[in-house]
Amino acid sequence: MAERKTFEHPLIERYASEEMIEAFSPRRRCLIYRDLWIALAEAQKELGLPITDEQIEEMKRHREEIDFDLLAEKERELRHDIMAHIHVFGSQCPKAKPIIHLGATSAFVTDNADLIQMRDGLSILRRRLVSVIAALRDFALKYKDMPILGYTHFQPAQLTTLGKRAALWLQDFVMDYRELKARIEGLRFRGVKGTTGTQDSFLKLFDGDERKVEELDRLVTRKMGFKESFKVTGQTYPRKVDAQIASTLAGIAASAHKFSNDVRLLQHLREVEEPFDERQVGSSAMPYKRNPVRSERIAALSRYLITLSQNTYFTAANQWLERTLDDSANRRIVIPEMFLTADAILILCLNVARGLRVYPEVIKKHVERELPFMATEAILMESVKRGGDRQELHERLRRHSMEAAMRMREGKEGDLLERIASDEAFPLSREEIEGILRPEAFVGRAPSQVERFIKEEVDPILRENEGLIEREADLRV
Repeated sequence: MAERKTFEHPLIERYASEEMIEAFSPRRRCLIYRDLWIALAEAQKELGLPITDEQIEEMKRHREEIDFDLLAEKERELRHDIMAHIHVFGSQCPKAKPIIHLGATSAFVTDNADLIQMRDGLSILRRRLVSVIAALRDFALKYKDMPILGYTHFQPAQLTTLGKRAALWLQDFVMDYRELKARIEGLRFRGVKGTTGTQDSFLKLFDGDERKVEELDRLVTRKMGFKESFKVTGQTYPRKVDAQIASTLAGIAASAHKFSNDVRLLQHLREVEEPFDERQVGSSAMPYKRNPVRSERIAALSRYLITLSQNTYFTAANQWLERTLDDSANRRIVIPEMFLTADAILILCLNVARGLRVYPEVIKKHVERELPFMATEAILMESVKRGGDRQELHERLRRHSMEAAMRMREGKEGDLLERIASDEAFPLSREEIEGILRPEAFVGRAPSQVERFIKEEVDPILRENEGLIEREADLRV
């Protein structure tokens, strides 16, 4: 058995999906490099450079044959990762060797590969996000009519419904979806720009023909699945792109953190609970514990992702003129990590959203305990309509409320209803007062708000992404 003496990244070992891990794997990146060289050679041939079909076919034939040991050896020798890739691919493709990377700089493969990997990562996250939206949509509709105690400052407030509260979580994720979709649709390719972005090397290859240089850029961009490339770049694409994408992912993290915090609070109240497996252990010391570990993990990973986004802005701010390399080592770490973290967060959110357990009797008990206080205004209005003195009754309600609340602070049952019913100043019977205290009469438009929001803003998103929705999310640990 392996002794496992080396560090193993938790995002890879525990949290992120195999799909996202593979999207940012060394093999995937190497294959993208080779696809870029093939696309470049094809486009150069189409525009008249002396490149043969045989050379291109040789590159395609050896595309998936990657010797990572030889790559590592070459990089130690050359101290340049892209040159190592060029040498190894060239040794596999002797006929194509003279034209591999022709006219290009390292950023042609590294930057364009970054954009391709981020595009792929965003597509995976889109699927994860719409799946969370679908799960919360179902939950919100199911419980749109269930009265539940509202809280402001985590103090009892007017009633809402459980479905309306879920709609608030849902709305945050809908906002994230719109942002994510815009990032996907607006993502541009770096393209074929040369060493400082002037395309001078390609202009020389095509004997000063600017039209062909522009067409080369366009052809490679389309071959790699992008609609547009940046019109101007330095040696690299603008690092602000990384910051914008990171900001979008941090927005998802903020929504997830809010969702997980609310679930943790509701679990403390024993009104709603995250999934808890049959053999799951809540505590090594306290066998009775049912800790909200999934929601806590969402919060932990979300905080990490939010801080990662700040890193990308520092990198964008510190780029000198056309290029400086102090971004490279940083971006090798932060870009994969922010996608793997976002992936792990959304998998957890889907798992929790699909498995939420609701305890109606606890919810009802909490509502009944606080509802008499919230109904005092309705009691006051009805009493005034029957001839009562508004100012006198208001004072009596204030006094009764304070005394009943003090009893509850002493651990006794609240008796506000009894106090009002026995006060002869109120022209209402006990039955009439109880008739006012119908919880559903105190939730306002919450049910219809949920229905309208889902119909007008959520369902169109789900129809647009119908084939992407995942119903289950299995956790690795």
